[in-house]
Amino acid sequence: MDFLSALKVAGSGLSAQRTRVNVAATNLANAESTRGPDGQAYRRRDPVLAAVPFEASLLEASGGPLPSGPVGAAATPASVVVTGVQEDPSPGKKVYLPGHPDADPNGFVTFPNVNPVNETVNLITAQRGYDANATAVETLKTMAQRALDIAR
Repeated sequence: MDFLSALKVAGSGLSAQRTRVNVAATNLANAESTRGPDGQAYRRRDPVLAAVPFEASLLEASGGPLPSGPVGAAATPASVVVTGVQEDPSPGKKVYLPGHPDADPNGFVTFPNVNPVNETVNLITAQRGYDANATAVETLKTMAQRALDIAR
């Protein structure tokens, strides 16, 4: 793998982890939001990540057909992309608060299905993934600089 391919892999990882951090932070910020623009309680969101096989990266780079050979499950992942952000369908917790403006006729308020502990864990793992990819980029930069020093 050359320097630019390795940089692309690490860069895609940085981008994916940044999206994970943003989604987890949004979830935490809305953990008590009982009414959104649609009038419903906030629904927890999760980013959807997908591995891009090496063969697909070759196709993108060359603009031609994929090389012959197996493609699919046996393909080596070369990068990651965020394919979207989906809402968690699990129900929110109901709390009896009859004086709350968002209470239903029975006095229950539906709070978001956000668990702050889980979101904090998501933030920590995304941060560690981001740090690992940033370290890979820094290592690649150092290797490229040393290769240039050797050529002098």
